[in-house]
Amino acid sequence: MFADEAKIWVKAGDGGDGCLAFRREKYVPRGGPSGGDGGDGGSIYLEANPNDNTLLRYRYNREFRADRGRHGEGSNCHGRSGEDMILNVPVGTVVFDAQAGGQLADLTEAGQRFLVAKGGHGGRGNARFTKPWHQAPREHEEGHPGEERHLRLELKLLADVGLVGFPNAGKSTLISRISAARPKIAAYPFTTLEPHLGVVSADGEPGSGQGRTFVVADLPGLIEGAHEGAGLGMRFLKHIERTRLVAHLVDTSDANERDPVRDYEIISAELASFSEALTTKPVLVVATKLDATTNREHLESLRDYCAARGLPFFAISSATGEGIPQLVRAMADALGRLPRPNAAEVAADDSAPLTEKP
Repeated sequence: MFADEAKIWVKAGDGGDGCLAFRREKYVPRGGPSGGDGGDGGSIYLEANPNDNTLLRYRYNREFRADRGRHGEGSNCHGRSGEDMILNVPVGTVVFDAQAGGQLADLTEAGQRFLVAKGGHGGRGNARFTKPWHQAPREHEEGHPGEERHLRLELKLLADVGLVGFPNAGKSTLISRISAARPKIAAYPFTTLEPHLGVVSADGEPGSGQGRTFVVADLPGLIEGAHEGAGLGMRFLKHIERTRLVAHLVDTSDANERDPVRDYEIISAELASFSEALTTKPVLVVATKLDATTNREHLESLRDYCAARGLPFFAISSATGEGIPQLVRAMADALGRLPRPNAAEVAADDSAPLTEKP
């Protein structure tokens, strides 16, 4: 099960109380205040883990508490500090304050760690208050409470190429042909209900990982009004924001009675309505199901449309493999010309809407 959103509550550990004690022993001539300090509470961190790919673990376990610090004791014994808690999240997780609504962090690199709740400081024991003019203090401090927060976690997949298009445009079949990914494929709309990632090798066998490689994301099909909640709505549109290249698949087969040029314009308008940043991404237009296209009128009209606008155009058949090697090499070449964004640029690109529209 793919889960790309979760809400959790975190509570850092409270600090331990300082101790009020006096030391009076036979062989300790200079006894006196001996209350130790309380230990610090444990903090809670989020860490990007490359081995995780969903937020499913946070769907059912939503409350997390770190250890509290132990209280101080007599004989100047300080309390033990609580252990920190580290919560693993997938790379690409964006962290929001669920109450204030602001973005706190964007974990785009493996091993990146962010402090979400700081543990409370331990209170001072009365030994800390000893002064030459105040040699028997009875002051001591209670431990400070640890921070607590309501967080919203949102996962945005990190992929090089995003496959978009109407339902049944051939996205799942294509990714299963060029990579080792095996999404569900069927002859009815909305077969794909969650994104799938596949590693593509441009110079070797599919899934071999040799030569030039890149990651492709198969995203659930879009329909007109998706940015307003139609179909699967905008739930998965956020995953396109981090792709460097968009492959727009258009069904030009005889079975598709719609105008392919109109199909392309509708999906392009949906992407632009969701985020203006998507309109600046390079696009490859891919006519699919060439094996089922006997009437080439739709295919040629889409080819002419792309030529007039300077859009790279490819015609493929995932069933027979026709045109796929050329498409994969074109994807690799296009990615080779595009710079890889660093963490700061990725965070800046995430200024688009991040919550579902009413």
